[in-house]
Amino acid sequence: MTPLKYLTTLICFVFIAIRAASGEVRNEFGEVGGEVSFGSTSLNPSVSSIIWKHRSSTGPVVKAIEWDPAEDPDVSIPNPRFKDITTLNEKTGEITITNLTVEHSGFYTIDINSKEQEQRFSLTVMAPVPKPVIKIEKIEMNPNAVNLKCEYNETIIWKNSAGETLKGSPHTPKGELITAEKKGNPDVFYTCTLKNAVSESTSDPVYERDLFEESGLWWIALIVIPVLILALFVLLYKFWTKSHKKQYNLASEGKHVITLTLRCNKLSSLYTNI
Repeated sequence: MTPLKYLTTLICFVFIAIRAASGEVRNEFGEVGGEVSFGSTSLNPSVSSIIWKHRSSTGPVVKAIEWDPAEDPDVSIPNPRFKDITTLNEKTGEITITNLTVEHSGFYTIDINSKEQEQRFSLTVMAPVPKPVIKIEKIEMNPNAVNLKCEYNETIIWKNSAGETLKGSPHTPKGELITAEKKGNPDVFYTCTLKNAVSESTSDPVYERDLFEESGLWWIALIVIPVLILALFVLLYKFWTKSHKKQYNLASEGKHVITLTLRCNKLSSLYTNI
């Protein structure tokens, strides 16, 4: 055997030995208040006992659930942390935990016939993500753009109304932001989605018409200005009609006075001549 082949064989042997000693770790995730199941899918018919053990990051190793029909035909749950919420499938070895709390996070191992199995399970119990709220930050130097901020620690996904995923920039102290530029379409919108291993939640859409208030003013002006002009013309017409009628009445009265005066003068002259 050449030195290279010998070295390669030795490295593989050491790797296999370390992996066998440490055991394969499978990651599991659960939601606070939810349920999780994991473990073996098939067992040898000669299985006589099963014990699931739990080790948290701060506490000692405890028994989560135990089945040993030689001592007790029923399963035993000695630790209060798992009482009334943990079940065991004796045929498959699968453990199920309900009403999860963060205290159930940690490493789980299974002993079959008093022998610890190589496969281990790392359970992480997480709270569901909240519904995010997008914060709007005006840009003083650019009235046609705004910053949209999603201030959370979870994975953040930005999308627009076209369904496109947008790349966000890191925001201090936490979260991400994107810059939304004015498109001239009030129906364009943006959303922020939070995601972790057990849940995801999307914000209400933020529309362009709410980001740039002036974008809708020209519609208002298009309607209001003609109405104001029409109202002004109506008022002017009424004022002109009323004023013209008054002047006409005054002129008519003056004309009648002059006529009456002339007639009186004429009669006076006739009486004088007589």
